[in-house]
Order: sequence, then C-alpha cells, then structure tokens
Amino acid sequence: MGDHSVDLWAHPRLVSAIASEDWAAVLRTYRQLAGGVSQTRLGERVGLSQSDVSDIERGRRRVTSVEVRQRIVEGLGIPDRLLYGAARPDPGPVASLALPGLAPDEDLLARVTSAVIGSTRPDSATLDWFDRLLAEHRRAEDLIGSRPLVDVMRQQLRTVVGLHGCAAGALSDRVVRLAAEHAQFLAWMAQDQGASAAALAWYDRSHEWALESGDANMAATTLSMKAHMAWSGGRGTRCVRLAEAARWSAPGTSRGVQGMAAQMAARGHALNGEGDDARHLLDEAQELIGRAAERSEDEPPWMYFYDETWFTLQRGMAELHLGGWRAAIDQLTTGLAALPDHYRRDKTWYRSCLAHAFAGAGEAPEALAIAIGCLPDAAAVGRPHSWNELHTTAAVLLRHDAKEGRELISVLKQYD
Repeated sequence: MGDHSVDLWAHPRLVSAIASEDWAAVLRTYRQLAGGVSQTRLGERVGLSQSDVSDIERGRRRVTSVEVRQRIVEGLGIPDRLLYGAARPDPGPVASLALPGLAPDEDLLARVTSAVIGSTRPDSATLDWFDRLLAEHRRAEDLIGSRPLVDVMRQQLRTVVGLHGCAAGALSDRVVRLAAEHAQFLAWMAQDQGASAAALAWYDRSHEWALESGDANMAATTLSMKAHMAWSGGRGTRCVRLAEAARWSAPGTSRGVQGMAAQMAARGHALNGEGDDARHLLDEAQELIGRAAERSEDEPPWMYFYDETWFTLQRGMAELHLGGWRAAIDQLTTGLAALPDHYRRDKTWYRSCLAHAFAGAGEAPEALAIAIGCLPDAAAVGRPHSWNELHTTAAVLLRHDAKEGRELISVLKQYD
C-alpha cells in the first residue's frame, strides 16, 4: 500500500465505514485515499472483478458472503483494531478472545500469553481454557447466530494453530484435536450463512486434522455435517451416503455420534420420499441417543445439543419431507415447547418449518401467524435457511390459493 498506509487507516471516514460494515463506502473511500486506485486494481487486490467492485460501490450488490467480506479485509489489509472496534483497548494477544466471565486468572493468562507468542510450551491448563472458550462460543452462537462470531473464531483458530510448534508429545496431539474442533465450528458457521464452498473446505480441513490426531468422533462428525449440507441442498442420496460413511469409516465413536449419523441418513431417505427406511433409521437413532444419555460423560463436547428434544424436532423434519403434515406439526410443536429460549437460532429455524407444515396441511391462518412471528429473529440470526423456509411456506400457501400466501410475501419484502 505504500507509505500512506498508517494515515489511511486513521482517516475518520474509513474508520467509520469499517465500523458500520458499509463495504460500498469502504471501497470508495479506500480508492480515494489511496491516490485514486482504479476499480480494476482494487478488484485484483481483493479477488473481485471490476464489475463486482462497481456494483458494490453503487449499491447494486451487497456484501453478505463471509468469504467476500474476508477477501476485502485481507486484500486491503484492514487492521484488526478497526474490525473489532477502534475504541476498544488492546488487552493483549489472547485476552480479547474471552467472553465475559471467561478471562483466565492472572497466572494462567501469563502462561497463555507466553505460549501464544512462542516463548514457552503450552500446558494442559492453557488448552483446558481454550476448550472452555470454544464451548462457550458454541453456546453463544445458538443465541446470536454465526455472523458476529466468524472473525473471532478465525483469530482463535490462528492462535491455536500457533501453539502447535511449541507443543510436544500428547499435548501436540491435543492441539491438533483442538484445531479440528475449531475448523468444524467455522465450517458450521459458513454453512449457516450459505457459504457452501467455504464450509466444505473447513470440513475437509477438520476431517484431516481429526484423522491426524486420532479423534474418531470428530472425523465421523465432519462426515455427518457434510451429509447435513447435502440434505440442505436437496441431495438426498448424497446425504445418505455421507451419513453411512460417518458410521463405518470411523469405528469406536460414541453412541451420540453414531446416533447423529443414523438420523442424518434418515433425513436423506425422507428427502427421497423413502418413508420406511427413514423411520427405521430414526428408531435406531433414538435408541442410540437413549444409550448416550445414560453415559453423557462419554460424549464429545460439541454434542451438547443432542438430546430427546432435539431428536423430536428431527422426527418432525422427516415427517415434513414425507408430507406427513399432522405428524410434523405435532412433533415440531412438542419439540419447540421444550427447546430452551437460548437456542434462538434453532427456535427460529424450527418455527419456520412449523409454518411450512401448517401450510402443507392447508391451515393457512396458523401458517401465516407463525411465519410472521418468527420474521424478526429470522432476519437477525436465521438467514439464509430460515429465510428460505419462510419463502417456501409462502409458495405452498400460494399453491393452495390462500390469500395468506400473498400477505406473507408482502411482509417478507419489507425485510428483504
């Protein structure tokens, strides 16, 4: 960028644009302050075509993809201090990653900090703290959605990977396992935001690290989550095959991880309209989840959500695909009533599915009421999956020639 870089990132217009994530203003202001850089040259830096840059600057295209946002951040070299809030003091290389109430004690903080900068080897207490921090971020994502956490988790993964060169023996394997868990979480968040290519890349990286560290549970989980991606894309047969691979390719997995793979295969069969196969596998998965609950200490930490409530919702999803509208309504209603409020993103998703089930059953007023009720959360934390399901609900209502379909489309447009 040249000698102007320090002054450029201190300019109030650019600082303000970055803080508000106004990427059109970021690109325009950057080009002006950098001496009139052309749209073509700027596009080369951030991996976009000249026409893409022009569309963003003119407001014809919004930056909603995590990957495009990251290209801009990395291509322009935007400092972390601006991305995380210019007014926030810099607490050091790792303290800024902590959630409220999760900062390590003074002695542990000193050891974590020195391990991160490479002067000492990480110890068990350091890695315990990163385990706890990751678990809390997973639960935070249930409430606030993935978008606010992506950059934090990228930085946290970089920090964990940086520990590997200083670790030895069993601690080295543990660092790799921890990196695999971070990569899997990043994959899930990319998938949640519709960035399929990025999600697949992260799942592949997580799977590789899981195999390297001998973590059968994570190796199987990444395959189950890739099956989930196939299901989300309407590819039932691929979903079934990936879920089956999760079951046989990683022996020695926990009951919960086996149950997840079985229910994912069931969802693939349901998507294909294969009701007998779907229900048989759901019965098998339910038996596995019951056995997992008896020995919850054997389950990996990312399986914290896998319980009877979650499984009831999965049965509802399968019935939705099979056109068993009343069964889907009953299962989804029961599951939603038991789902804690801190699962804000999941509640939004399953409510949108419940609206779809009511629409399929021809109960248009109920479908509309539920859809409108979950719109604010869908706009805040549920996109794109909840959003797509609400549009599907509107389409089903229109096929039934229900006036509620037109009403729902009108309300959806207010949020688009």
